[in-house]
Amino acid sequence: MNPYKFFEKPESLKITLIVLFSFLTVVTILDLIVPKKAEYGFEEFPSFFSVYGFVACVVLVLAAKYILRPIVKRKEDYYDN
Repeated sequence: MNPYKFFEKPESLKITLIVLFSFLTVVTILDLIVPKKAEYGFEEFPSFFSVYGFVACVVLVLAAKYILRPIVKRKEDYYDN
Protein backbone atom coordinates (compact mmCIF):
# COMPACT_ATOMS: atom_id res chain seq x y z
CA MET A 1 0.00 0.00 0.00
CA ASN A 2 1.31 3.39 -0.98
CA PRO A 3 1.21 5.70 2.07
CA TYR A 4 1.18 8.75 -0.18
CA LYS A 5 -2.19 7.84 -1.71
CA PHE A 6 -3.79 9.50 1.30
CA PHE A 7 -3.03 12.91 -0.21
CA GLU A 8 -4.26 11.93 -3.68
CA LYS A 9 -7.86 11.70 -2.50
CA PRO A 10 -9.66 15.07 -2.71
CA GLU A 11 -11.48 14.56 0.59
CA SER A 12 -8.20 13.76 2.39
CA LEU A 13 -6.60 16.89 1.02
CA LYS A 14 -9.60 18.94 2.14
CA ILE A 15 -9.41 17.52 5.67
CA THR A 16 -5.66 18.14 5.79
CA LEU A 17 -6.08 21.78 4.73
CA ILE A 18 -8.85 22.33 7.29
CA VAL A 19 -6.65 20.93 10.07
CA LEU A 20 -3.66 22.97 8.89
CA PHE A 21 -5.55 26.27 8.67
CA SER A 22 -7.26 25.61 12.02
CA PHE A 23 -3.89 25.04 13.62
CA LEU A 24 -2.49 28.20 12.02
CA THR A 25 -5.48 30.20 13.27
CA VAL A 26 -5.02 28.93 16.83
CA VAL A 27 -1.29 29.67 16.76
CA THR A 28 -1.90 33.18 15.40
CA ILE A 29 -4.51 33.89 18.10
CA LEU A 30 -2.16 32.57 20.79
CA ASP A 31 0.57 34.80 19.40
CA LEU A 32 -1.68 37.82 19.91
CA ILE A 33 -2.79 36.79 23.42
CA VAL A 34 0.29 35.32 25.09
CA PRO A 35 2.80 37.96 26.22
CA LYS A 36 6.22 37.62 24.66
CA LYS A 37 9.63 38.09 26.12
CA ALA A 38 11.35 39.84 23.24
CA GLU A 39 15.03 40.54 23.13
CA TYR A 40 14.68 43.04 20.30
CA GLY A 41 11.88 45.51 19.69
CA PHE A 42 10.84 44.13 16.31
CA GLU A 43 10.10 40.74 17.89
CA GLU A 44 7.11 42.27 19.66
CA PHE A 45 5.20 42.89 16.41
CA PRO A 46 2.19 40.59 16.09
CA SER A 47 2.97 37.44 14.11
CA PHE A 48 6.57 38.56 13.51
CA PHE A 49 7.96 35.03 13.46
CA SER A 50 5.21 33.81 11.11
CA VAL A 51 6.04 36.55 8.61
CA TYR A 52 9.78 35.99 9.11
CA GLY A 53 9.41 32.26 8.43
CA PHE A 54 7.27 32.86 5.34
CA VAL A 55 9.72 35.39 3.89
CA ALA A 56 12.66 33.07 4.61
CA CYS A 57 10.87 30.19 2.86
CA VAL A 58 10.11 32.33 -0.21
CA VAL A 59 13.73 33.50 -0.37
CA LEU A 60 14.98 29.90 -0.17
CA VAL A 61 12.66 28.76 -2.95
CA LEU A 62 13.64 31.67 -5.20
CA ALA A 63 17.35 31.13 -4.50
CA ALA A 64 17.01 27.43 -5.31
CA LYS A 65 15.15 28.18 -8.51
CA TYR A 66 17.21 31.03 -9.93
CA ILE A 67 20.68 30.54 -8.40
CA LEU A 68 21.21 26.87 -7.55
CA ARG A 69 19.26 25.26 -10.38
CA PRO A 70 21.40 26.74 -13.19
CA ILE A 71 24.51 25.56 -11.34
CA VAL A 72 23.33 21.97 -10.81
CA LYS A 73 21.27 21.56 -13.98
CA ARG A 74 22.67 19.30 -16.70
CA LYS A 75 21.65 18.75 -20.29
CA GLU A 76 19.06 16.08 -20.95
CA ASP A 77 21.56 13.67 -22.51
CA TYR A 78 24.29 14.25 -19.92
CA TYR A 79 24.34 10.63 -18.70
CA ASP A 80 24.07 9.11 -22.18
CA ASN A 81 27.67 9.96 -23.07
